[in-house]
Amino acid sequence: MSRKDWDVYFMEIAQKVSERATCPRKNVGAVIVRDRIVLSTGYNGSIRGQPHCTEVGCMMEDGHCVRTVHSEANAIIQAAKAGTSIEGATIYVTASPCWYCFKLIANAGIKRIVFGEVYRDERITQFANSCGIATLLLGKSWDVEVKVKVKSVHVLGDKRGKKKTKRAKGKKRSKEFFFGD
Repeated sequence: MSRKDWDVYFMEIAQKVSERATCPRKNVGAVIVRDRIVLSTGYNGSIRGQPHCTEVGCMMEDGHCVRTVHSEANAIIQAAKAGTSIEGATIYVTASPCWYCFKLIANAGIKRIVFGEVYRDERITQFANSCGIATLLLGKSWDVEVKVKVKSVHVLGDKRGKKKTKRAKGKKRSKEFFFGD
């Protein structure tokens, strides 16, 4: 039996963390990792001490629930509360960050975002590369077959003559995405 790839392993932990989410509209989990050590986790849920969407319903504005704090923000907050530096870390999140969370990730010094699906805000595609942040889309099934609807994505190893990425024999393949030019 072969061992799981590290990205798949940590994404599965993020998926498990998402099961704690308290907004029924979307369960999202995040795990911050450096040197293969989990530093912090977070899921989307209400402000500490306040009622959850599952208890009192969602607070909707412009088609979005604004009652919850997003998983990425909660993971960053938990690291800060514990006094844990996340500079240079990787964040694994089950859905790509919204614009606000992307700004938090960039300013926190996180250098890599691994996500399981592309969700809503595509502005991160314009800024990740210029911020020195690498991105990796594993796909919701953590599988090889990933179809992306994001504009200006450059795929390493695709059939259009881009650079090929190497992978160890027997390992699952993932596609690296570098947003921007």
